[in-house]
Amino acid sequence: MSRLKTEPRRVYDPLLRLLHAAIALSIISLIITSQLSDWFEHGPYEDTLWNLHILSGYVLATSFLTRLLWGLVGPASARWRDLWHPAVWKDSLRRLRLPAAHRVGHDPIASLAYLFAYGVMALMVVTGLGLAASEFQAGPLAGWLGNATWLEDVLKDPHEAGFILMLGFIGLHMAALVFHHLRGERVAQSMLTGKQYIDAESEVQHD
Repeated sequence: MSRLKTEPRRVYDPLLRLLHAAIALSIISLIITSQLSDWFEHGPYEDTLWNLHILSGYVLATSFLTRLLWGLVGPASARWRDLWHPAVWKDSLRRLRLPAAHRVGHDPIASLAYLFAYGVMALMVVTGLGLAASEFQAGPLAGWLGNATWLEDVLKDPHEAGFILMLGFIGLHMAALVFHHLRGERVAQSMLTGKQYIDAESEVQHD
């Protein structure tokens, strides 16, 4: 397979990459601690695992809120407009094919999945903070919701639905990275080094 001649461009800033890592690690920690808590239910480690789960939720909430703000004031590749490409989405749906051009910044089609993931994160953060307050009397909402035990029944199902949706996104995200790797496209390292390898002949700049 012939490889495209690409040029490295420094695109993603250090804070964006740090937030990406913090969000990813906190989600992994949330998955692990939630499953271990179920496995060790009523055991000696259950409380410790749930405390670690709540702490991981705080990291996710803080990182997510910082990412929201950075999307408003950060550099071009971090801005929310770099994830918003309705014209490309409409054209791809009409033609039933992916856009051929490469661009600096987030891939327009992948951006749909990223926006979906951020929506799921918002759901998990809101429901998670509510559950921490009502079930464990912990977190910033405990003063208002600490005695609202009925909230557990209201928030538990949406929180678990968000968990399943996030697992689906992770699977799709990893499959996409493997797909690009098999095509000889250097995508996986971009959030580690901040560099994208762009085909200069078909490059599309930021809008």
